[in-house]
Amino acid sequence: MKLLILEDEIPAYQKLLSHLKTFFDADLTNHWARSIVEGKTLLEANAYDLILSDIKLLDGISFDLFNEVQVNSPIIFCSAYDNYLFQAFNTNGIAYILKPYTNADFIKALEKYNSLFKQGEYNSKLSNETLSALKTALQEEQANYKKRFVIKRPNGIQLLNTSDISLIEASGDFCIAVDHEGKRHPISQTLGSIVQQLPPKKFFKINRSQIVHIDFIAQIESHFKNRLLITIKGCTEKAMTSTSSTSDFRKWLE
Repeated sequence: MKLLILEDEIPAYQKLLSHLKTFFDADLTNHWARSIVEGKTLLEANAYDLILSDIKLLDGISFDLFNEVQVNSPIIFCSAYDNYLFQAFNTNGIAYILKPYTNADFIKALEKYNSLFKQGEYNSKLSNETLSALKTALQEEQANYKKRFVIKRPNGIQLLNTSDISLIEASGDFCIAVDHEGKRHPISQTLGSIVQQLPPKKFFKINRSQIVHIDFIAQIESHFKNRLLITIKGCTEKAMTSTSSTSDFRKWLE
């Protein structure tokens, strides 16, 4: 079995190779590249049964390499980027491992490869559309969006992760963030300022005073005057889109 590992970090490469040898329990021919330049040289001269690739290499991102060289081998991506970045892989049968991964994660990805390869269902060609979608998602993931808010309490300081927020609501000169457990947290910023700091794929300003998190939307109902009622996890009352925001909200959901 002939493998290519695209990984710029030496410990990560050694870990991948160790897992591969354990899983396949067979003779492996392994090539390793840490950069786009090295990877291009190897891919132009060799055909591989399987490629394991990090996203970020020493001289750029691996998507640029796959744009330059046509790859017909199954690929498993190994990256520290969040899950939503890899949604486009699913249509191409590409597995991924999210760092820091466990042995169980690695086995699951390789079993998926084995299953697709044996059944002949694997569509290994990376289309330009898929690569473009992945690069766009990567750019958004790398944008400097807020990861957490510092909440001042009488007894000290609390950290509130944006991933735990289900709703943010304006309240005078500050805002209240409601988490998925229904707890309320004051934020000393305006709603307009907050929305600029949040990832637009996750958060949407549905009216003049509320921002919702897509992961905690439980139900959406039609309402009069082209509005929508939204049931949100952790919130006792339903939120409602404004007439002017409903159309954009529907597009955002898709």
